Amino acid sequence: MNKPATELHTLDAHGAIAAFRADFPALKNYTYMDVAARGVPSATTRAALYAHMDDRTNSGGDKDRMFATIERARERFADLVNAHADEVTYTKNISEGLNMVATGLGLKAGDNVVVCPDLEHPNNVYCWLNLQRQGVEVRLVKAGENGAMPVDDLIARMDARTRCLSASTVSFAPGFRTDVDKLGKACRERGVCFLVDAAQSAGIMHTDVVASNIDALTTSAQKGLLADYGMGFLYVRREWAQNMQPAYLARFGVDLGDAHEAALGDLSFKFAAGARRFDLGNYNFGVAAMVDASLKQLLDLGTRRIEAHVCTLSHALVKGFYDLGIPVAGGAPGPHLAGIVTVGAMSSNHYGTGDERFNKLYQYLGENNVKLSIRRGMLRFSLHAYNNLEDVGRVVDLSKKFLGANAR
Repeated sequence: MNKPATELHTLDAHGAIAAFRADFPALKNYTYMDVAARGVPSATTRAALYAHMDDRTNSGGDKDRMFATIERARERFADLVNAHADEVTYTKNISEGLNMVATGLGLKAGDNVVVCPDLEHPNNVYCWLNLQRQGVEVRLVKAGENGAMPVDDLIARMDARTRCLSASTVSFAPGFRTDVDKLGKACRERGVCFLVDAAQSAGIMHTDVVASNIDALTTSAQKGLLADYGMGFLYVRREWAQNMQPAYLARFGVDLGDAHEAALGDLSFKFAAGARRFDLGNYNFGVAAMVDASLKQLLDLGTRRIEAHVCTLSHALVKGFYDLGIPVAGGAPGPHLAGIVTVGAMSSNHYGTGDERFNKLYQYLGENNVKLSIRRGMLRFSLHAYNNLEDVGRVVDLSKKFLGANAR
């Protein structure tokens, strides 16, 4: 019998991980290494969605219960990143979170922002390019050697008119860690807003927005948070949020005390506290039910434990590939690794690699029920706490078999 999520924290590390894994039906059929594209929900998370839909289907739904779920999930995400609930708002996705910050900072002509487009998802570039119409300078920094985030170069590009530096915690490709502590310290010393895209780290890598001097962080629900599309979170440090004006305003972003959700007030309004000013209309209550359940599982397991487990797996996978002579981005296992392992040479192609051998390996692994992606010309294997060393061994063994059958 599977241990419920509430008991996971009482188990030792091995038992807790095993109990967590047992709650994911997809793993019975797939070796799933594609959380960087989308994670798979647990049976517990699916049950939370079904319970919500049963309530909606059978009675129309209890709005007070739905709002309670929203606030509980908000608090759980705040706990996940060491923030306060008032510093967290809901978004549709990461792209909306990035744009909320970009438009809320009140940037003016002559101000500048710093970003490395080579390593970011396009949506952490376009939101800044859009501000060029207002005379904002976008300072584009080239990627570092072998695809490393160019932390020193990013810092060097800041000056007295820099208002924001935006970077992913784990790069979109090739999936290396960013030294967020160094960037955060430099930004805090200069009074620059440090915004991070946590698409590839939230729920997988331990995150402490206070310790890392992160001013804003955005992520989505369908990846490391193991829920579904259509919802995300945005954290904004209180000191920044209190001085930001949202581009859009709706009732939930206005402080009317305990007044009804449809109350208008006397038209002389004040923004809701902190990041809540970015809350808009009714929420995606179905996904909120899912992410509320999945966040509880992640918190019960603990992000330090998750990160240690995932990094053990990524190091083992790199070593396995390395021993087979497969070119792994970043070379031998090292501190640059997080939960993503990429193979091949980086390019602009998302539909294949520049090496037909790896295109065929991708197809072969897929035919053997291994889930992975191709991003920027590389095979991308991405891991979460539900993976184990048996998954790693299976992928390495399949790769070895493929290489043996296709030796030149």
